[in-house]
Amino acid sequence: QVQLVESGGGLVQAGGSLRLSCAASGRLFSIFNMGWFRQAPGKEREFVAKITRSGDTDVRDDAKGRFTVSRDRASYTMYLQMNSLRPEDTAVYYCAADTGTGLEFDYWGQGTQVTVSS
Repeated sequence: QVQLVESGGGLVQAGGSLRLSCAASGRLFSIFNMGWFRQAPGKEREFVAKITRSGDTDVRDDAKGRFTVSRDRASYTMYLQMNSLRPEDTAVYYCAADTGTGLEFDYWGQGTQVTVSS
């Protein structure tokens, strides 16, 4: 069992920055990968970034150079540093964890709203 809680969302102007946090608790040893996803109104949930247990990262193409994902190895707290934000980044951002059940990501947080104004 893993619990995930996101924080750090808010309202920012285009070009601004925001740092999201995901606090993990429970059976942390079972987590292989952690990731960020987002869902905008009327759109499907989409991948944003992920980080493996070993620290390797991946970021979606349109966020490369703007977003950075990291994790505190001791606490499993995951972060998403978002710079040069654009209105199209507006969405609910979700934290997720992969514990090897067969699903890519099987635990999810409640989400945190990110709104970028123009």
